[in-house]
Amino acid sequence: MEVLKLKNQICFPIYALSREITQLYGKHLSELDVTYPQYLVLLVLWEHDTQTVNQIGEKLFLDSGTLTPLLKRMEAKELLTRKRSTVDERVVEISLTEKGLRLKDKAACIPSQMFDEMNITKEEVDAIRTITNKLFAFNNKK
Repeated sequence: MEVLKLKNQICFPIYALSREITQLYGKHLSELDVTYPQYLVLLVLWEHDTQTVNQIGEKLFLDSGTLTPLLKRMEAKELLTRKRSTVDERVVEISLTEKGLRLKDKAACIPSQMFDEMNITKEEVDAIRTITNKLFAFNNKK
């Protein structure tokens, strides 16, 4: 029954590593007064400007039930605005405020700090990203 040993599972090291990396990000993000999920939303909006809730959810693999409370908390922190679309009132558009935009400059150093703290090169990160994207592609074919 070697296959049922923890050390032989693909899921466990990925799960444990994800938790460790998220905690490490948390140390940096606390200075910005944002959580890791809020940081992910900011990354999407810094890259794509105004997005609908559904567009953000697709990019982050989150459903609107998870995303909506997160966005409300970010709106309360004045990082973004939520506004109903004038074309379709069922659609909520999310835009960054000036405060949310200013955080981009403060967050710019986080990726390199993460590389340094994890003692990992950009090339190694790219290799990990390639493998995880391959796994995501496999999972999404089902």
